[in-house]
Amino acid sequence: MSPSDSKLHGIAGIDEAGRGPLIGPLVVCGALFEKEAIRDLNDLRVKDSKMLTPRRRTQLLEPIKRLASKIELRFISASEIDRLREQKVNLNEIEVRAFVSIAQALKPSSLYLDAADVKAKRFGIAVSERSGLSKLRCKVVSEHKADSKHPVVSAASIVAKVERDETIKRLHEEFGDFGSGYPSDPKTIRFVRNILSESREMPNIIRHSWKSVNRIRAELRTDQLRLG
Repeated sequence: MSPSDSKLHGIAGIDEAGRGPLIGPLVVCGALFEKEAIRDLNDLRVKDSKMLTPRRRTQLLEPIKRLASKIELRFISASEIDRLREQKVNLNEIEVRAFVSIAQALKPSSLYLDAADVKAKRFGIAVSERSGLSKLRCKVVSEHKADSKHPVVSAASIVAKVERDETIKRLHEEFGDFGSGYPSDPKTIRFVRNILSESREMPNIIRHSWKSVNRIRAELRTDQLRLG
């Protein structure tokens, strides 16, 4: 970060959507608000996106965008996640890199993070130091469940979730209805299982390196051995 970029302002929150699915991208969002916009943000009664219905999240999207002075998004595709994991880059590090990139773009004076690491403080230190914000005396707060505690993180969470949901809708149009993309969704598991059982090439929207995908492979091999 150069001296010309050193002026910090506003309060920002960063959160992600799509960490756990085996289909679709990881979406990371940062939302920056000037201090005078925080009261209006509170009036919107934003909260953790997982606690809101899809309809309510969509309703909140435009008001959040109007109040925010800047929004930054990073989309990490399934194929990019697989590529990085092949290089021994774990998911926490993938998120740190995305959070750092967004923090550098927003340059807030206060930054609230929904920690992706089991050690929330360690995650905050990594983002603060690697973004260069620590040298500029940016206040960084890194907590678990920050999206349910801080409206700026709630807002980022909502935008990230809506953007991911829209991406999933577009993927449904191209690849068929595979459900939510999460391993807890029977429709998602059935979609992957059908592709593997028919020996078709898996599309790059699937995270090939995911444990749930490998588990389906193992189950199919067991079934084949039984039949043999």
